[in-house]
Amino acid sequence: MIYNAEDILKKVNEALDALPYDRQPQSLYEPVKYVLSLGGKRIRPVLMLLGYNLYKEEPADIMMQALGLETYHNYTLLHDDLMDNADLRRGNQTVHKRWDANTAILSGDSMLVLAYQRIQQCDARYLPQVMELFTETALEIGEGQQYDMDFETRNDVTEEEYIEMIRLKTSVLLACALKIGAILGDASAKDADLLYRFGEQIGLAFQLQDDLLDVYGDEKVFGKAIGGDITSNKKTYMLINAINLANPRQRAELMNWIDAKQFDRQEKITAVTRLYDEIGIRQLCEKKIHFYFEEGKKLLEQVSVSSERKEQLRQYTAEMMNRQY
Repeated sequence: MIYNAEDILKKVNEALDALPYDRQPQSLYEPVKYVLSLGGKRIRPVLMLLGYNLYKEEPADIMMQALGLETYHNYTLLHDDLMDNADLRRGNQTVHKRWDANTAILSGDSMLVLAYQRIQQCDARYLPQVMELFTETALEIGEGQQYDMDFETRNDVTEEEYIEMIRLKTSVLLACALKIGAILGDASAKDADLLYRFGEQIGLAFQLQDDLLDVYGDEKVFGKAIGGDITSNKKTYMLINAINLANPRQRAELMNWIDAKQFDRQEKITAVTRLYDEIGIRQLCEKKIHFYFEEGKKLLEQVSVSSERKEQLRQYTAEMMNRQY
């Protein structure tokens, strides 16, 4: 049977809600349950199950591995929130705000271990390949996060450096999800590799779209205040290219805003957005998103299953690219 993404998402959420937490102390596991109950798009488990469903009939057979990957993803968000000192995640208090920083660190660490425990519950013949891929991915994500932190103090970050950072920080986990689904589905090594590379390209497009929406999104739809990247001088595709492509006047104005210690939030967002408009940054970013999405589609076409079986994955990733939040 070929499942659509909506049905798979429903199954993922039901399975997450049903996960037992019967170990003690409850104070350690309560924040874990809380984080996983906050919702979200569940892109990674859905991709894993769609990847598996290309080859096998029942995605629920690898649900525990999909939940393991979602557990890992939420562990990274919990620690991101702590590092950023963020108050809210999906409109709810972050763990370090609802509890405290020490609880966030310890519960986050436990989530990482739970992720491994859940992913390893697969047939022993797949275990070496699956765990090697997951472990390599987890290391790469840490490397991407460190690059992101290093970029905070630099104004000379190149576009190539930025793309590599988001590949590590975001793309490889989408790629990993698809490839684990393929491995567990007994796909050929060639197909598994094609799906991994497809996930990488889609992940790059997805992250660049985040950059774009943070400047040009609709706050009501986006679910959070836009312009956060601008006010924090986050080195995004937008800002890096604006610095590199600006004329002397535009660069001087941009650097004044970047260097300003005191500023009116809305005034800065308006001024920097105007500079982006002048320099043509929106169009540049949209072109790059389209490029990675098209590259991904070419890779998916090469996967050796029928076009009909690929349709749900095709539709799902197209919806990812058309999102407004």
